[in-house]
Amino acid sequence: MLQREINLARTIQTTLLNGHAPSIEGGEVFGYSIPARLIGGDYYDFYPLVNGKVRIVIGDVMGKGIPAAMLMILTRGAFRTAAESTQSPGKTLTAMNKALYNDLRKLKSFVTVFCADWDPLSGTFTYANAGHHLPLFIRGDAVHELPKVKGIMIGGLPNQIYHEESIQLFEHDSIFFYTDGIIEAQNKRGEQFTLARLIETLKQNQDKNAGEIEKKVLESIHKFTEGVPQKDDMTMVFLKVGKQKVDISSLNSPVM
Repeated sequence: MLQREINLARTIQTTLLNGHAPSIEGGEVFGYSIPARLIGGDYYDFYPLVNGKVRIVIGDVMGKGIPAAMLMILTRGAFRTAAESTQSPGKTLTAMNKALYNDLRKLKSFVTVFCADWDPLSGTFTYANAGHHLPLFIRGDAVHELPKVKGIMIGGLPNQIYHEESIQLFEHDSIFFYTDGIIEAQNKRGEQFTLARLIETLKQNQDKNAGEIEKKVLESIHKFTEGVPQKDDMTMVFLKVGKQKVDISSLNSPVM
């Protein structure tokens, strides 16, 4: 019975991460998550706004397995509620922290979250950060982190105000969001995959589409780890700007 309940929890989590994906024009976005166990605590989501923008979020709950998955569901609910009632990524994170702070403090947990609004018409990419790794900005052969914006993790301190930064994206520019399970993946010698290897992989494949980029990143990690079991959830979201109409899609593949 316990195994059936765990499988049901995995199905619920997979279904939520594979929810309805909106169609927009001006680029493509692809999300992918592999939990270290049957279910995990990483989270990503796409939320279409009435002004034509799309709100993108990626998060990492402290811990692994069922406890982290339960908190991930709370995080998803807080994001969806905040996305409907707030006008920007910073205000979304502020609302999420207000909604989740007391529960996270009782559980002695926290969530790192990065939230961004992308406007495919103007090309403006506005973002706020709650203690998460900064996504990588790709333009041609150059790959580097987005300009820093400070913000403490969700559940870290009460009454936080999250500030924003904006950059302009042009055709063929890309943004790669990720969780620390990717750069901290280890091989048999205990060496980590590292941000440098991730950047090199993105440089070598920057001309490919979002789905192909995801595959190349995973291939690079699997080659590096040499079959060492995954220790942490790995999640990525890839945004690529273009002129064509896009299909925003998401995929979650739990480890069997």
